[in-house]
Amino acid sequence: MNVWKLRMAMLSTLALIIGFSTLLVTVILSVTGTFSITSLLFFVILINLIQWLVAPYVIESLYGVKEADPGKYRELYSILEKLSFKARMRKPKLMIAETPIPNAFAYGSPLSGPRVAVTRGLLNTLSAEEIEAVLGHELGHLKHRDVQLMMFASVLPSLFYILSRYFLFAGYDEERRGDVVAISLISLAAYYILSLFTLYLSRLREYYADHFSVQVAPNPAEGARRLMNALAKIVTSTSRLKSSGLKLGVMGFKELLIADPDSAEVEAAALSSLRGVGEDVRRLLNKKITFSDRLMEMFSTHPNIVNRLKALSEYMSPG
Repeated sequence: MNVWKLRMAMLSTLALIIGFSTLLVTVILSVTGTFSITSLLFFVILINLIQWLVAPYVIESLYGVKEADPGKYRELYSILEKLSFKARMRKPKLMIAETPIPNAFAYGSPLSGPRVAVTRGLLNTLSAEEIEAVLGHELGHLKHRDVQLMMFASVLPSLFYILSRYFLFAGYDEERRGDVVAISLISLAAYYILSLFTLYLSRLREYYADHFSVQVAPNPAEGARRLMNALAKIVTSTSRLKSSGLKLGVMGFKELLIADPDSAEVEAAALSSLRGVGEDVRRLLNKKITFSDRLMEMFSTHPNIVNRLKALSEYMSPG
């Protein structure tokens, strides 16, 4: 995927979210005339800000995340330090999440500082080179300030959801009741539309983090190969764990992960024809994306695995 097209798509989506929100708020204010949007907007921003500040500690409590022992994980620290130096960024704190699910996530706030966590399952599933590719992806999220950006983008859908609830139960007189109910329904529709735009933005950020991982690798083709293999292994391993009845319990933190566990079983089906994940992963590049695949992707925080691998394969093409 061309990086400039990707950047323009991200900027256009963010501008569309902001512009659409501004237009609807203006319409609502002009219709009601009495409603104060300022206090509501302040309330929504405050709640999201508090959530952002304390989220790292909630995540660590829920998933048993602890700081990695420098002596025990010397190689992991070395990889992270090398990647951070190449990316010209502050090295985040390295964390270990005690869960069998193979995954990784970047998070942090001004209170906790930047952090990158890898799960026990990831360490047991991937090779050192593949782990390096995954860490490069997570550093990309930190470098691009994706936690802050997605928090900002999620404020606007939240605002319209609260607006919808407010107008639905507002105590207006009978003469204006019809208009108020209409505004409530429009606000609810805006919430769903903006949520879809936000999910699309999240998927674009995943492509962008993949691009970053490739750029900090020894060379782009090798970086793409490593990340493709890592993603394939993560998807297939997660699918096996789900099939065994293991509760993944990621709740509302899916956007933090390198791969979406909820879509693992479906995506693993795309890999079912493979004998392994090494070079055979190229077979996926010929798989046709169905309407059902595209529909599921619309409601996901992460791109379809086939689309993602195809985007990475472009770095392996000559020229």
